[in-house]
Amino acid sequence: MNVISFIQACILGVVEGITEWLPISSTGHMILVNEFMGIDKGEFFDSQIFLYVIQLGAILAIATLYFKKLNPFAPSKTAQVRKNTWQMWFKVIVACVPAAVLGLLFNDAMDAISTPLVVSIMLVIYGVGFVFIERKNKTATVTDMTSMTYKTALLIGLFQVLSIIPGTSRSGATILGAMLIGCSRALAEEFSFFLAIPVMFGVSFLKIVTNDYVMTGNEWFLLITAMVVAYAVSLLTVRFLMNYVRKHDFKLFGYYRIVLGIIVILYFSLF
Repeated sequence: MNVISFIQACILGVVEGITEWLPISSTGHMILVNEFMGIDKGEFFDSQIFLYVIQLGAILAIATLYFKKLNPFAPSKTAQVRKNTWQMWFKVIVACVPAAVLGLLFNDAMDAISTPLVVSIMLVIYGVGFVFIERKNKTATVTDMTSMTYKTALLIGLFQVLSIIPGTSRSGATILGAMLIGCSRALAEEFSFFLAIPVMFGVSFLKIVTNDYVMTGNEWFLLITAMVVAYAVSLLTVRFLMNYVRKHDFKLFGYYRIVLGIIVILYFSLF
């Protein structure tokens, strides 16, 4: 291992920790950052193992921040609150079914189109989507987890399937979908966090068991380093985002996606 590799792992951990929870596509940014850092295709940082397993660090941040809310066995919870917690988990499971089925079917196909061009196009498309949805300014009819139906959860899960295309953003697809069917911004964001736990654990496990990439001891160290950095940065990012959505809409992220997507398209067209 050299110092450059360690710095690259830290940079990618920061990128993962920020972009995993903002609706701007973490995988897309990881692919783009790899390109601009000059990491050759086929190397460890560009392997499917690294790009997906690093997400586990971000997931642990959600488990830390929302442990009490996610834990149905918390002694301080009343019987009704425990029931609500179990129902929340059932809704999460229902929402994960479409992604689990279609993710297995199209896993290899999506890996094949993980290119900067595809990422940039999807950045622009969903950026326009965020701006459009926010300008409609539709009044939310579902504002908390207890009022969310299983049908609503399933519909959000169907939107999540769109995120198998690189550059879409898992959180972006679920947030847009949730807002389209009447969920508040805060609920859409929070449900997106909870959906990430089984989805990202599942994707990471799938990449590990289906990938023939064999990591060295140094590569394990770099992966763990990146995960620790992603965990720490995610703690800050999630806190920031939940405070942000209480006072602002998602148009800023939409504009960011559009500008970044156009810049990347121009860059790869000219160079």
